[in-house]
Amino acid sequence: MPILAAVLAALTILLAGTLTGVFFSFSTSVMPGLDAIEPLQAVRSMQSMNDKILNPAFLLAFMGVPAAALATGVLLLLLGHRAAGLAFLAAGAAYVLGAFLPTMAVNVPMNDVLVAAGTPDSAEHAAALWADFSPGWTRWNHLRAVASGLSVLLAALGLYLWARDR
Repeated sequence: MPILAAVLAALTILLAGTLTGVFFSFSTSVMPGLDAIEPLQAVRSMQSMNDKILNPAFLLAFMGVPAAALATGVLLLLLGHRAAGLAFLAAGAAYVLGAFLPTMAVNVPMNDVLVAAGTPDSAEHAAALWADFSPGWTRWNHLRAVASGLSVLLAALGLYLWARDR
């Protein structure tokens, strides 16, 4: 069981780090880059990205963080490593509350509205769509990046506490 816990701990850190990078990249380069181009191009580009991000690799990471963190936390608790187990459970909770739930409750519905708008029929329509989308979507994405990063830090703390107990 300790080997399984170690694999799950590493998987938690890897997946949470991957999602931190995805969300961080959107906040620091993708959205500012899209904000700097014509709104029609930005809308079309974001519609395409929203379509392409729904792939097995992204979904594995997105869904895997809470599952791996929970499994690691429970296994460590069963192995008698209370502090380490609680740190992994906290990592999962930080991710669920700050990244997973906002994605499902805010970012995805905003993406759906943008997709449902189709191709804007004028520059003014595109500008209005993008102005309604980008600032709010980006603010929530910042939260997802921070929460995912916090998840990495809490999982790393859990790994440290586990190693210290051994």
